[in-house]
Amino acid sequence: MGYDIERFVGYVNEGLLCSICRDVLEDPLQAPCEHAFCTACIHGWLVHHSNCPEDRQMIDVSLLRPLYRYMKNDLNRLQLHCKNREYGCEMICSLESIDRHERECEYSQIRCSNAGCTVQIERRNLDGHLAVCEYRSRECPNGCGYTILSAEDTQHNCVAELRTELELLRSEMICRVEEAKHEMESRLDSQRRHMVQKESILQNEIEELKSQMSRMMSDIRSLMAAERQHRQELEQAELEKREL
Repeated sequence: MGYDIERFVGYVNEGLLCSICRDVLEDPLQAPCEHAFCTACIHGWLVHHSNCPEDRQMIDVSLLRPLYRYMKNDLNRLQLHCKNREYGCEMICSLESIDRHERECEYSQIRCSNAGCTVQIERRNLDGHLAVCEYRSRECPNGCGYTILSAEDTQHNCVAELRTELELLRSEMICRVEEAKHEMESRLDSQRRHMVQKESILQNEIEELKSQMSRMMSDIRSLMAAERQHRQELEQAELEKREL
């Protein structure tokens, strides 16, 4: 939809009106036949039609183009009232700058920022409303440190709130202790399995070393027996030599 033509000051050229909604062009697009439309209007039209609403020539979304520069400049120079005129704003600005003004306009109707509050109020009066809003939050004046809403003042009980907070902290602490306990048990189990595996490997290595040592001792005994046999043979040969 376009800008309401009643908001504009002075004459508005017919060529700057949307051919569908007949208001002043907003975010305009132009067809090959040079008829101009608001983007939202022409997109909505082409959902159910395939031609120009003015001259019935066939058009497609892909054929739509931005407005000619000179027409865009004429459009941006148009003067119009702020949309908050009914609330007291008397600002008149160009179409090119109206959006920026309206985002900051002190007469804009905005919602209270306090959770739960549904009040719509002018931007210029927001600070005053926030100071008295029944949904505003503040710290308990009795020193318990709890944040309360003004509407809850009569129901607020420091002891009850602190007891609730304590129970929450206790529950959280128990959960954390349990988590730490499970984590430590998991780590210990992992280390225990690792140590058992390592012990098994070491035991196998020890058995292998014992086996190797046994074989070496057997070889040594065989060598010593062979040496004794050789020495005896030498002694016998020496005796025979002496007898000869």
